[in-house]
Amino acid sequence: MEPSPTPEAPARRTPLYDAHVRLGARMMAFGGYDMPVQYPAGILAEHRAVRESAGIFDVSHMAEIRASGPGALAFVEALVSNDAARMPTPDATGLGRAMYTVMCTDAGGIVDDLLVYRMGADDFLLVVNAANHAADVAWMHAHNDAGARLDDLSDGVALLAIQGPKAFEIVARATGIDASDIPYYHFRQSAPGALFGSQMGIVSHTGYTGEAGLELYLDADCAVAAWDALLRAGADDGLLPCGLGARDTLRMEAGYSLYGNDLSTATTPLEAGLGWVTKLDKGDFTGRDALAAQKAAGVPRRLVAFVMQERCIPRHDQTLVDADGTPIGLVTSGTQSPTLGVGIGLGYVPNTPLFTTPGSAVYVEQRGRRFRATVARPPLHLGTPPVSA
Repeated sequence: MEPSPTPEAPARRTPLYDAHVRLGARMMAFGGYDMPVQYPAGILAEHRAVRESAGIFDVSHMAEIRASGPGALAFVEALVSNDAARMPTPDATGLGRAMYTVMCTDAGGIVDDLLVYRMGADDFLLVVNAANHAADVAWMHAHNDAGARLDDLSDGVALLAIQGPKAFEIVARATGIDASDIPYYHFRQSAPGALFGSQMGIVSHTGYTGEAGLELYLDADCAVAAWDALLRAGADDGLLPCGLGARDTLRMEAGYSLYGNDLSTATTPLEAGLGWVTKLDKGDFTGRDALAAQKAAGVPRRLVAFVMQERCIPRHDQTLVDADGTPIGLVTSGTQSPTLGVGIGLGYVPNTPLFTTPGSAVYVEQRGRRFRATVARPPLHLGTPPVSA
């Protein structure tokens, strides 16, 4: 007798679940959480709000792990591809540095992409993808030869992203905190209680939209008050609550990768165009030898962004071909660009100038036909839509 299938665990809820339902959001399971896909205004309106004014996202499904103690720096350095030692500790005003990076397997494949914040000399906050939360924590424990203390803070932390040209003004109006002097990929630790009453308060100049913006880390029980206050503060500026749909179209226009689509253990950071966060000269880290060997031998393929020149919306796993119809790779992400009004995508192609140079032609195979696209350098939304679209 075949065993009964194990039922899937019910989706978890962020602290803002009721607020999303109250606003009429359409919810769906994502990364183990019940998350808003869109609100009544719709994805196009949400996307436009971020590009022209501001949008607010609940990204509390992301996971936060603290690494602390005398072995913390050595742990992070051995775990990720970027160089945490180059980040200074926060200054007297609480201004500190963050970095984007990846964790790799011994073979160089990407376990996850993440943000690392240096909170102190021996204190780091690692922010990983929700879908990989449990696996990432297990990976960290298995690769903690330095003996750092690891604390999973995720259940107690809420994360709100306010993105767009008006984001800094809205946050200042809602909190009294002027973040205009925080450079990109920097953050400031707020005094306890200063950020919506939260004991934990991080104001980070980071985001996933291609626009200027802030990400706010605060205690989970302060999330609803923060969300409501920000929406009130931004009402006259056109601030809209935004869901996963707009988050996806925005990140694709910006050329940002999504783990599970564009990144996986089957792709290396060198193939994914993340050589800039892969510091082979910093000392040993998991996957370094394999990545150094790949670089020496020649990276065989490369992730590129492209803009359709014919009416076609590319989709994940569709085949990319050359002008003769020979398969050359796969689409990893695709959508209709709300800004350009045409299809855009990301995909892996052979790492030769013929296919990686901006302006090069590649073709998306769809329903037995080939549709022409042009390789382009992100951000795509700042380009010009094709005349033939």
